[in-house]
Amino acid sequence: MRDIIRQIAVVLSTITVIVVNGLANALPLNGQTTGEISDRFDVYFVPAGYVFSIWGLIYLALIGYSIYQVLPSQRENPRLRRTGWLYVLSCAANIAWLFLWHYEYFALTMVAMTALLLLLIAIYLDLGTGRTRVSAGETWLVRVPFSIYLGWITVATIANATSLLADLNWNGWGLSPETWAVIMLIAAGVITSAVALIRGDVAYVAVIVWALIGIAVKQADTFSVSVTAKAMVVAVIVALILGVPLSRRRVERSMAEVPEEVARDRW
Repeated sequence: MRDIIRQIAVVLSTITVIVVNGLANALPLNGQTTGEISDRFDVYFVPAGYVFSIWGLIYLALIGYSIYQVLPSQRENPRLRRTGWLYVLSCAANIAWLFLWHYEYFALTMVAMTALLLLLIAIYLDLGTGRTRVSAGETWLVRVPFSIYLGWITVATIANATSLLADLNWNGWGLSPETWAVIMLIAAGVITSAVALIRGDVAYVAVIVWALIGIAVKQADTFSVSVTAKAMVVAVIVALILGVPLSRRRVERSMAEVPEEVARDRW
């Protein structure tokens, strides 16, 4: 019964987060859309508007995950058991962020965004992406959706921080906004390269590349920011090319070290 409750809670959470996100811009909440609020801040770590269309892919992926995890055959899947309630909490954090953003409690949006990021990291680690082998269904309907979601929230967390600092009129410790944008782009590149090398996660890296290209497009008139964004695209792609075969070898070694009957249960 507890597994069934968890499965239903995941489905309801997905429906709720999609509906609330849709209404936030359709109504809109507090008379302003999410993008209109974002456009107020003159910051450089924000991609071109078309990049945000990725939310459609994220929602579609989460619907796929929700349907897959509710199948009777997945009721006792240990990975889905471990991550189901974490996902429910992540939906709550997502919804909380929307209300805080639209009602301009920008400091608290950072709390909600950080909570969402940490929950998605916990889910990602529990799923074992790039470390173990699972069925094709679980790969495409569980691991890939959370890789895409985590990739985007990684970018969104940095963007949220820059918007908050702009709202607080932070002086940047004497450094220009362009310099801070370059620093944050490099930080994003380093984080993504690490994930690429350690996990060989194509979906995660693809989302970051999508965002970096969008930043390069939007900030085309700011040479240092645009060039850095493009350089990070190249860096993370190189890291991914190196990381995919490394990750595959780690998985193969892991399989070889585990007794056959245990391997069947795990993979």
